[in-house]
Amino acid sequence: MRPAHPVERTVGMAHYVSESDGVGGHLRDRTEDFRVRELEAFDHEPVEADPGAYPHVLLRATLRGWDTNDFASALSDALGASRERVSWAGTKDKHAVTTQLFSMKNADPEAVAAVDLSDADVEVLGRTGRPILFGDLAGNAFEVTVRDADAPERADAVTADLRAFAGGAPEDPDAPVGVPNYFGQQRFGSKRPVTHEVGLSILRGDWEGAVLAYVGNPSEREPEATRDAREYAAETRDWAGALDEFPRHLRYERSMCHELADRGEGLGAADYRAALETVPTNLQQLFVNAAQSYVFNRILSARLARGLPFDRPVAGDVVCFADADAPEGLALPDTDRTQRVDDERVDTVSRHCERGRAFVTAPLVGTETDLDGGEPGEIARDVLTDVGIEPADFDLPGEFHSTGTRRAVLVRTDLTVEQDPLTLSFSLPKGSYATVVLREYLKADPDALS
Repeated sequence: MRPAHPVERTVGMAHYVSESDGVGGHLRDRTEDFRVRELEAFDHEPVEADPGAYPHVLLRATLRGWDTNDFASALSDALGASRERVSWAGTKDKHAVTTQLFSMKNADPEAVAAVDLSDADVEVLGRTGRPILFGDLAGNAFEVTVRDADAPERADAVTADLRAFAGGAPEDPDAPVGVPNYFGQQRFGSKRPVTHEVGLSILRGDWEGAVLAYVGNPSEREPEATRDAREYAAETRDWAGALDEFPRHLRYERSMCHELADRGEGLGAADYRAALETVPTNLQQLFVNAAQSYVFNRILSARLARGLPFDRPVAGDVVCFADADAPEGLALPDTDRTQRVDDERVDTVSRHCERGRAFVTAPLVGTETDLDGGEPGEIARDVLTDVGIEPADFDLPGEFHSTGTRRAVLVRTDLTVEQDPLTLSFSLPKGSYATVVLREYLKADPDALS
C-alpha cells in the first residue's frame, strides 16, 4: 500500500493499493481521449408501438464535447418542445465522447431522428411507457487515453497488483483487476473538495459552520479574486459586502450571502439553514450524500490499513448479492438483498464472492443503518466517532434527511492496456468512478484526472 496524493487524503482516500510507481501523464488532452458508453438496461417497444400507451421516444445519442444538460436543452429547442420533456439515465462529463440514452415525451420519432446538432449523432431506438430516469443503466464502458505518460511501461506492474487485490493471480492475463470502490474526487468538488465538510457540519447541527464551509474555505486552486471573496466573507460575516466581492458566476455563494444579508443582524441557526436552502434541492442532498461518501471512503481506507480483504468477507461483514437482471459480463451489486456473515458462513460466502455472486459491503450511513459486526463494525464505529456523527444525526428536515444504504467495497473489471498511446479500456457498474481505477495507474495530482 502506498500513501495517496494529499488532496485525495482530504476526502478519505488514504491509499493506493498498487505498490508500483505510476505512469504519470494526464487525461482529456483531447475530447476523443475519454470515451464513455452506457451499458444499457432499459427495455423499449418498436417505434410503431401505440403512442398512447408508449408516449416516450427513446434515443441513443453519441455526443462530442457536450454537457448532458446542454444537449437536453438543445434537443428540446430544436424540436420546439419544453426542456422538461427530456430525460436521461446518467449525467456525463463534457470533456468526452459519450454514448448515452435519452427519452422525450410526445415527440415525433422522425423529427427526433432528423435533428441536426453539431457533434451529436442521434439514433431513435423505439418507444417506452415511462421516461428514462437517473439510474436506469447498468454501468458504463470506458476507453481512456493517457497523454504524456512518463513511464507507460509501468502500467503492467500496476495491473498485476490490481489483479492480486481482486483475488486473482497477478500473472494471469484473463484475471480481472480490482480497486477499492471509493467515491472519486469529483464527488466532493474537483477543484475545491468541500461538499463533505458542508454535510458534516449540517449533521453536527452547525448550520453556520456549513455555510462558512461552502462560502468561505478558500482553495489555492481557485483564482485570487475568488479566494479574496471567501476570506472576506469568513472573516467579516459582512454578507452584504460579500455580495460585492463574489464573482457573478458563483451564484450559489451569492444566493446564500443575499439571504443572510436580507435577514440582518443577530443571525441564528434557522437563518443559516435558510441560506443553505436557497441552493437547488439536488445540491442540498449532495451535501449530506458527500458526507456519507467521505465516511465510506474513510471506512475503506481503515479496512485497507487493517489488512482486511476486499474480495471476500470476514466474520461480521454484511454482503449483498448480484443483480440477476444485470447485462451479461457485468457483475452488478443489488444492495437491497443483504446478509450478515458469521463465522460458520465465511467460507461459503467467500465462494459466492469469488464467483461474482456476492459482494462485501460497507454502510453509507443514515437513519436506518445497521452497522456491521466484528472487526468491520469496529472500523465503522471508530470512523463515525472520529468525524463526530452517528446514524441518528441523519434525521434531518427536508432534503437533508437520509435513511442510508450500503455499497460494495470492491469494484472488479476486466481491463485491457494498449501502448502508444497508453489506452485503458474497462467497464464499471453504475455508481462506480472511472477515476478510482485511473488514479492507480497515474498516481498523480487529481487535477490530472479531471
